Amino acid sequence: IIIPKKILRKSGRNKTTEFREMEEENSKVILHGTWISPYSKRVEIALKLKGILYEYVEEDLQNKSESLIQLNPVHKKIPVLVHDGKPVAESLVILEYIDETWTKSPRFFPEDPYERAQVRFWVSYINQQVFEVTGQIMFQEGEAQAKSVEEARKRIKVLDEGLKEHFPNKNIRENDDVGLLEITIMATFGAHKAHREAIGVEIIGPVNTQTLYNWIERLQDLSVMKEVQVPHDKLVNFFQRYRQKCLRQAANA
Repeated sequence: IIIPKKILRKSGRNKTTEFREMEEENSKVILHGTWISPYSKRVEIALKLKGILYEYVEEDLQNKSESLIQLNPVHKKIPVLVHDGKPVAESLVILEYIDETWTKSPRFFPEDPYERAQVRFWVSYINQQVFEVTGQIMFQEGEAQAKSVEEARKRIKVLDEGLKEHFPNKNIRENDDVGLLEITIMATFGAHKAHREAIGVEIIGPVNTQTLYNWIERLQDLSVMKEVQVPHDKLVNFFQRYRQKCLRQAANA
């Protein structure tokens, strides 16, 4: 690329500056997400932890943008991370991509292979065994909800005991203490108090699930989590309205 000298003099910039600006534009990071999605929240937390500047695009999942459909033609879902013009989909895939691309601290996986395996196992457990059953409670009432609450408590108790057994000396004092498991816990359970207030059911508490509860409390005190935290009242209002909408639709079905 040849830039006329008169333009360089006029703009006060040199070729090095021009090329640097072009490189910055090419390496731009864009996140397509939704503010209420725990999957989007995972990626937001990861980007903040790494200190990566990014542009955020809020997607309406009831009216998906053409950009989202083109970027993720397989699932047509959020989140999608666009880096260097290339899209990466699925939250856990995105988190691994971020950690492998920006290798500065914090690293999202422990160096020890066994500890790394434990992190992967419990993240998988949350995704496959806990997330869906806790979500069902939002759309249910009566006996069906009571059964889901009982099942959710059992599964979260297993998680709580797993954290206590496999990560007994875990310290969460600063942003560098956060990895993949902590990101997943915070994004999935960080709004548990808003859930309780909106639905009237406690799933996570300081007595029955003390270890998990304490992890969440310590994570919420970190500066990076405060940056991405949604106000409590906004969450409660959303959960209440969404629950009523779902119950009305079920009644009319």
